[in-house]
Amino acid sequence: MNAALAPTPAPHDMGGPAQPLLIVRDLKKHFPVRSSPLDRERKFVHAVDGVNFSVPKGKTLGIVGESGCGKSTTARLVARLMPADAGELIFDGEGVEEFRGLRLKEFRRNLQMVFQDSFASLNPRLTIAETIAYGPRVHGIARADHQARELLDRVGLDPSHFAGRYPHELSGGQRQRVNIARALAFDPRLVILDEAVAALDKSVQAQVLNLLQELKAERQLTYLFISHDLHVVHYLSDYVMVMYLGQVIESGPVERIYGHPAHPYTRALLSAVPSMDPEHRTQASPLAGDPPNPINPPSGCRFRDRCPHAHAVCASATPALRDMGRHSEHLAACHLNDPASGHPEAHQEQRP
Repeated sequence: MNAALAPTPAPHDMGGPAQPLLIVRDLKKHFPVRSSPLDRERKFVHAVDGVNFSVPKGKTLGIVGESGCGKSTTARLVARLMPADAGELIFDGEGVEEFRGLRLKEFRRNLQMVFQDSFASLNPRLTIAETIAYGPRVHGIARADHQARELLDRVGLDPSHFAGRYPHELSGGQRQRVNIARALAFDPRLVILDEAVAALDKSVQAQVLNLLQELKAERQLTYLFISHDLHVVHYLSDYVMVMYLGQVIESGPVERIYGHPAHPYTRALLSAVPSMDPEHRTQASPLAGDPPNPINPPSGCRFRDRCPHAHAVCASATPALRDMGRHSEHLAACHLNDPASGHPEAHQEQRP
C-alpha cells in the first residue's frame, strides 16, 4: 500500500501483494444546491471529495462513518449509478470510463449491488423466480429460469415454496436473500452491499452474514460492504476504510483499525460501540456535536471542530494519509501522527 503525501494522494493497495480488483483514484462528487430562488451564488454539497482506495481480489472492504459522510454516494459512483465529477475507476486493470457498448455491459454484470431497502429493490409485479431470472434474460444468459431456482435454493429459500411468491409475501430477511440471489445470477466478481443487513433482526442478520461469508469463499467474491454497525463490519471485513465528510481519514486491516485506531474520529466511533465484556468497555466521552455543513466544510482537517486535540495547524493545513510506521497497510490522516506537522501533541501519538 502506497501512502502519498501529495495533496492528491495516490491510491493505496490494502491487499499487500494481492492484485486489486478495484482501484479508485481521487473520486469526487459535488451536488449543486440553492438556498433560495434568489440566491445567485452556486453552492455545492461536497459529498465525495477526493476519495482514494483499492479492494484486493477475494477480500472485503468495509466502509464506515456517520450518516452523510459519503459512504453510499461512493458506492453509487463505483457502480456507475451516477456520474462522478472527477476521478478514475480501474476495474481489474482497465479504466471503467473507457467502457462502452458490450464492454460496459460486461462490467455491469461483473459488479452487482444489494441495497438496504429489500422491498423497494424488488418489482412488486414479478414473482421471486421472475425477479431473479429477469436480468439474466436481458443479458442473454441461457437457462435463466433454471438458474433462478438453483440460486433460491442456494440462499436458503425452497424453490417449491418461494419461486411463485411475490415480494409482499416474504419477510425482510427472505427478501434480502432474494436480492442476494438476484445479484449472484450474473456470477459477478464484485458485490456492493449498501447497509444490506441494517434493517434485519439480529438473528436474521446473523444468518445473512454467514450466508455472505459462505458465498464469498465459494465463488471467490470481492465485497464492498457499507454499514453503520461496527460489530458487523468487524465480522465480515478484511479491511476497513473510515470516512468523514466526504474524505477518507483512516484505512487498513480490520484488526489493526479496531485494535490500534490512529485517528481521533476512529477512536470515538469505536468507543461508542456497546460491549457486554467489562474488560472491553470504555469510559471515553462520546463524540460531541454534529458533522459540519458539507456545503462549507472547515479548512484544514475537517474533523477539527469536534476533535479534542485540535490545534492551529489543524485549521491551516490538510493532513495527508500517512503510513503508520511498520504497519504499511495502515494509513491515517491526522497531524497527531506527523512529527513534522508542528502539532504539540504529535510525539505522543506515534505508534510502533
